[in-house]
Formats: sequence, structure tokens, C-alpha cells
Amino acid sequence: QGCVDVMSSERKPAGTILRNEPMSKHTTWRVGGPADVYYSPRCRDDLLDFVRGLDANTPVYFVGLGSNLLVRDGGVRGAVIATGQALNGLRNLGGGVVEAEAGVPCTVVARQCSRWELGPAEFFAGIPGSVGGALRMNAGAFGGETWGKVIEVDVVDRRGDVRTRGRDGYQVGYRQVRGPLEEWFLAARFKFDEQYTAGADRIRTLVSERKATQPLGLPSCGSVFKNPPGDHAARLIESAGLKGARIGGAEVSPKHANFIINTGGATAADIEALIGHVRDTVQERHGVRLDTEVQFLGEPLAGPAGPERAAQ
Repeated sequence: QGCVDVMSSERKPAGTILRNEPMSKHTTWRVGGPADVYYSPRCRDDLLDFVRGLDANTPVYFVGLGSNLLVRDGGVRGAVIATGQALNGLRNLGGGVVEAEAGVPCTVVARQCSRWELGPAEFFAGIPGSVGGALRMNAGAFGGETWGKVIEVDVVDRRGDVRTRGRDGYQVGYRQVRGPLEEWFLAARFKFDEQYTAGADRIRTLVSERKATQPLGLPSCGSVFKNPPGDHAARLIESAGLKGARIGGAEVSPKHANFIINTGGATAADIEALIGHVRDTVQERHGVRLDTEVQFLGEPLAGPAGPERAAQ
């Protein structure tokens, strides 16, 4: 499918607009078909102008570092907005309050809070995405969760209007956040303890632990499945004999069973099929249905379906 004209006016927004842009360039799995429009604003005002200029029927998606995201091979109809360049501010507001814009990597939040002697914030070092994505799904690691520190957020709606909402405007659970529809996070303010000096040592320990137990040097999305109550997805997957299981170029990591890696040449369809195979096998062996952490975006390739590829 060719790209579409998603803008409702002739005004050309500042920033970089790419049409039919392969999302494989912008996801940590290194897979994904083309977005009709991929927009990289230079600043928040550019972003707001772009949103205001979109046709009201155009789907809009905000993307940060592209982790925790599976973009299907047929690509994305509508507009993808990249937050990294425009929303990269991180400020210490005093009194233990830190303002982080949506495009800031969570690892940067962890390290800067450590320098400011604010915390505990080191759990952010275990989240491979940006603040916007962490807010979207209440990402967590090492026993901490994003929304446990949130006091308020800035959001933008379809009209390009910005408002501030308190934490009580959202229903927050384990790896899920429910709030007003068709709003996207621009920034958040977090409250930490002051004179917190354990951050640097704790980050070093946690990062070392991640390197030892996770396939960090290979294309993946981070953890694929949520942990079921009272158990760990990785334990269930491993005990089902699925470490090393493959479909096409997608493989359940031999190092950490809750990671699926692109060994080279994997398609999004390979990865999605392997996710389904893991879920079905765990349910058959253990009677537990695993829910995914990973977010799915876009459409499969059009055309007649080929033969299913079996797991190896």
C-alpha cells in the first residue's frame, strides 16, 4: 500500500517527515514494515503543530526507543511520531521532584537521579525503553514500577491541546495503565526521596546482573510476557522445554527464556508465531495462559497466507 496524505492542510511542519519509512530501523527487534508517515519533530512545539495539522481520521502512534514493540510486516497505516529528539528534557525541580519528558531513556533517568542523590530510582536502569513507553504500560524492573513514583503527567490529545493530569486520573496495575483515550504522554513528574546515596552502587549491581542473565547484545524487545501471579514467565517457559525453540529467524533465548531474539533475518510474523507457540505450549504443559508485555502495532503483509512455519 502506498503512503497516504495524512495532513489536513498545506502547512509543512518543522522537523523531519519520512514517508514509507521501514519501522525495522526504529525497533529494537529490527523488524517491521513501513509507516505511512514517520515524523521526527525538533521540539515540543513542532510536535504539537504536527498533531494539530493531522486529518482527524489519521491514526497516530508515539514511539520512543522502539523496545517492547512488535511492528508487523505490513507496516503502519497513519502517522508515527518519534519522541526522542523533541521530548528529551530531564530536570530536577527541587524537593525530590524530577520532570522527565517522554523521549528520555529510562536508563538516563536512573543515572541522573543517582547523581542528584534522589531515589530509589535505580529500577529505571532495568527498563530498556523511554519514559513515554514506561508510562504507557507501567514498566518496571528489580521490584520497582514507573507509576509508583508518578505525581502528575502532561498529555496531548488529538486536537494538539496539552493538559496536566494527576496520578488519580489513571487506573494503574501490573504492566497496564488505563486513562483517557486518544491522549499521549509528553512528560511526567516523579517524586523521589532526597539525600539518597545508594543509587550508584545499586545501579552497578543491577546492570551487572542484567548482563549476566539477559541477551543484551542481541535484537530483542525486552521481556515478552508478563509474570503470572506468584510465578515467573521465564521459569514456566524454560520448564516447558522452550529455550532455544525457533521459528524462522526468531528464537527463544537460551540465556533467558522470557526473551525472544532475532538471530538474523527474522520477520515480525516469525516472532509473532513464536510468541503464540510459547503461549500455547505453556498453557498445555502448565495450565497457565501467559499475557504479553510486548505491544503489537500495524498490519500483517497482505496477500494469501503461506504455510505455517513450525517451531524447531
